[in-house]
Amino acid sequence: MSKSLAGKIAVVTGASRGIGRSIAETLAAEGALVAVHYGKSKAGADEVVAKIKASGGDAFAVGADLTKKGAAQALFAGVDQELKQRTGDTRFDILVNNAGIAPFVGFNETTEDVFDEIYNVNVKSLFFITQEAVKRLKDNGRIISTSSGVVRTPLPAVAAYSMLKAPLDNLAKSLAVELGPRGITVNTVAPGVINTDMAADFVSNPEGQAFAIGKQALKRIGQPEDVADVVAFLASSKSRWITGQTVDVTGGSVLTF
Repeated sequence: MSKSLAGKIAVVTGASRGIGRSIAETLAAEGALVAVHYGKSKAGADEVVAKIKASGGDAFAVGADLTKKGAAQALFAGVDQELKQRTGDTRFDILVNNAGIAPFVGFNETTEDVFDEIYNVNVKSLFFITQEAVKRLKDNGRIISTSSGVVRTPLPAVAAYSMLKAPLDNLAKSLAVELGPRGITVNTVAPGVINTDMAADFVSNPEGQAFAIGKQALKRIGQPEDVADVVAFLASSKSRWITGQTVDVTGGSVLTF
């Protein structure tokens, strides 16, 4: 059976764990060569690469600290070098902006340092990574960013995070128009509570699970592959007529009063 992303090349940020890891593994399973970005955990990224290769796919790890100035250039220095060795070119097909942090810090406790770190990783680095990616992205390519369900229904416990995810949806709309003439689609996915390290406080105790499930139409905790499968669809040719959209992958959270 043919694979939907055979012959494609994807760059996935924040792919050493959680949703990003599942996205990288899913895109590779669909035939893509995947650049597995990591910020701090080289061991985690290497583990993802090893698993992909063991399953018959192909991938490589590339590091860049997204809290630092020049992160986008650092990331693509590594990607470019690897792709030149493999393909003789630096062009690729799919960018998945997944990297993000969500410290559980309320409004009154949010310091400038905390705010700046969230902004630098979740917004600033994403903007400039996308800017660099567009220079290399092939026509009819795909840009997919991991937004969040908190854009629609903010979570007071993470006020700054809720606020700073909204720019991703706005940027997707702007870039969809700008890049549309090249056939490049730009979309975001908005997960809810997903069983990852980031949501450990919710999913590791019965009270947190009950709270999350109580808000959802679908009565279970979301898994990383629930998001990864939607990303794989948006990365494929089957999504060719969808752009500038945010796809809600919250299990139907807070649909009614």
